[in-house]
Amino acid sequence: MLAAERHRRIVAEIARLNFITTDHLTTLLGVSHETIRRDLALLERRGELSRVHGGATSRQAPVGEEASFNERSGTLAAEKEAIGRAAAALIEPNQTIVIDVGTTALEVARALPADHVGVVATPSLLVATEVSTRPRVEVLVSGGRLRPGDLACSNAQAVEFFGNLRADAVFLGSGGIAPYGLTDFHLDEVATKRAMLDNASHRYVLADSSKFGRMAAHRVCELNGFDTLITDKPCPAELRTALSRAGGSVMVASTTRP
Repeated sequence: MLAAERHRRIVAEIARLNFITTDHLTTLLGVSHETIRRDLALLERRGELSRVHGGATSRQAPVGEEASFNERSGTLAAEKEAIGRAAAALIEPNQTIVIDVGTTALEVARALPADHVGVVATPSLLVATEVSTRPRVEVLVSGGRLRPGDLACSNAQAVEFFGNLRADAVFLGSGGIAPYGLTDFHLDEVATKRAMLDNASHRYVLADSSKFGRMAAHRVCELNGFDTLITDKPCPAELRTALSRAGGSVMVASTTRP
């Protein structure tokens, strides 16, 4: 295959999928990894794609800004509630769990039974307020710099807090999830999320189906950085394959109330 034809097919494939791995391109085009790396470098110089770790993405793929908390609260509300119920059902009495920031993470807190017993640690004042209504739950708040809207705490204080906390499970919010990995909009909060993941026995990511294939500006981890994705619909084939290769599983929550 001539180089020009390879380049045409690479650009077409990225336009179709938004993100493509180097491994996929070598199989698709029947050439070496080194050839693909040279092709991607050339196409990036031409402005036709952006190289990222493990592959390349469309120039238009990353999403620059997150919608406001109020806007997100009104979007896919039933789906987020279903994800929250499915996540809360995994929490056992007397566990220490971490619930992250965001509208879907807040649904996990809302789904905890009124008589739940255990410890909930969070960087979210909204989550802390919700679980504080459970009299048998001990609530730990990380502290740190407060971000309006989500009322999320971050900075070195929050990172140290979660770095010193050993949790049975963490339920992490997400800005987007793609074969490239789990991404987030807020740079200051990425280090906090990584500390949460590093110190939990079970690591769950919460992502409704609108996050599939979406990439925010900052990568939190690769797909092998967590154990289970909890979502409302089956993943697209490319993401499903990437998750499987990373050793992860997918839990699809039922939107029908019990």
